[in-house]
Parts: sequence; structure tokens; C-alpha cells
Amino acid sequence: MPEPVASVLQDPSTGFVMRTIIADDEHLARKKLRILLESEPTVDVIAECCDGGQTLAAVRAQRPDLLLLDIEMPGRDGFQVLSELSPSEMPVVVFTSAYDQYAIRAFEAHALDYLLKPFDQGRLHQALERVRFELRKSKDHEITHRILQMLSHVNSDKKAVPDTDGRLVIRTKGRIIFLSVDEIDWVEAAANYVRLNAGSESYLFRETISRVSERLCPSHFVRIHRSMIVNTRRIKELVPVNSGEYIVILKNGKELSCSRGFRANLQPVIDNRL
Repeated sequence: MPEPVASVLQDPSTGFVMRTIIADDEHLARKKLRILLESEPTVDVIAECCDGGQTLAAVRAQRPDLLLLDIEMPGRDGFQVLSELSPSEMPVVVFTSAYDQYAIRAFEAHALDYLLKPFDQGRLHQALERVRFELRKSKDHEITHRILQMLSHVNSDKKAVPDTDGRLVIRTKGRIIFLSVDEIDWVEAAANYVRLNAGSESYLFRETISRVSERLCPSHFVRIHRSMIVNTRRIKELVPVNSGEYIVILKNGKELSCSRGFRANLQPVIDNRL
């Protein structure tokens, strides 16, 4: 059985912890790696494994963030372990090996890094910084996915809400924001991102304006431009201009342009208020 290791290290400023499994058939190699990791804040070694079978079982049972994986191990080598893991089971992988001939194959197996033994604290720290970046990026992606899932629950009748209490959960600048859909004034495309504007605040996440438009309630959110969606309950005034377009003036004074191609989208809003 893999040897469990007490969880002791955590960054008190962020609470971020990299749950890590060490897999190496050499006891001294595992011991040295564990000693090096004790100097790394935010690393929590949750198990040590000495062969491929233990490693596979530990990854599936513990679901670590990071796997520090030796290549030549009894039972299954490191590559065989990874081949038996599904994408949903796969942690971030950093290979540790005394042999440089496996490096190309390691990166073909989507390893994030390759530590050639003997490596020192500085080289390990460099690898862990890359891991931290990847994990935080992955967590941000998960939050974006959750937001879009919430938006997908919006239906076409009375409520334009993603869940039962009508809030989006957004992580930004180290904070968790609970944003009511009703608070959104307008949505705008920003390159490969979408920006939600709510009062004096704005929140950026990666998505296309078209997909967001499909997920918002059409009775409350209208696309007025190829790069703009407006909350109709925030509209104060529509001002026609000579080109056949509208200037949409919001209650907060913000002026948005409604292009001619999307003008028809505003007609139901006008008709419902006449």
C-alpha cells in the first residue's frame, strides 16, 4: 500500500495547497525529494508509492494535483501508469528520472516538466512554480466553466437566473464575487473574452459573445451589436439616429450603439412598453 504522509504545509495567505504524490521505487530518492519539498510552501505530500501499481491506485483514490513520477519502477513504469489513467483522473505530471533518454517521450506523454536526477532545490522550485501556474490557470478555467453552466440553466420565461438564488459566482483579483444576473447592465466582447459590466464593476472571463448570448434569457437580454448585449431592464432611452441605428442610453447614463443589423432585436422591447 502507498505510504500516507501527514498534511502539514499550507500558504496561510491564500490557502492554496498542491496535493502531491511521490512515486519512486528507491527509498532514498523518495526521502530526498520529501526533504526538498519541506522547503516548499503550499506543497502537501499526501502519499508515497514505490511501484507502478501503488501509484495508479493512489492517484485514483487520492486525486492529487501533482504527481512526481519516476520512470523505471516495478510492476508498471511511469509511462504505463499514465496510459491507464483517464483524462479526468490525470494530475499535473512532473517526471523524475536519472536517465535523460526518456525526456522526449515524457513530453509526448504531456508531462509538464522533466527533472533529471540528481536535481537541487532550485531546479525543483522552478518546476513547482510552473505547476502552480498551471493549476491556478486550470482552476480559473473551472470557474469559467461553472459560470457558463449556470448561464445555461437560464430559460426563456420569467427568470434570467443561472441557479435558484439568481447569482453568478466569479473569482477575480483574489476575491469571490456573488453577482446577481439582475445587476448586469451590459455584456461586451473583449478579444477572446467577455466582460460583464455591473454598476461600477466589470468582470472578465474567457468566452465568446455568441455563446453567452445563447445562454441569457432573450426576454431580458438583447444583442444590440455583434459585440454587445444589453439588459433591457437597464434601458432608459432609445435615441434614433439618421443611419437607422439607435443610441441605447442606460439608467446609469452609459450610451451604447445599436447597429442597424441588430435593430430588430429591440422592437419587442419597444412594443412591450407601448
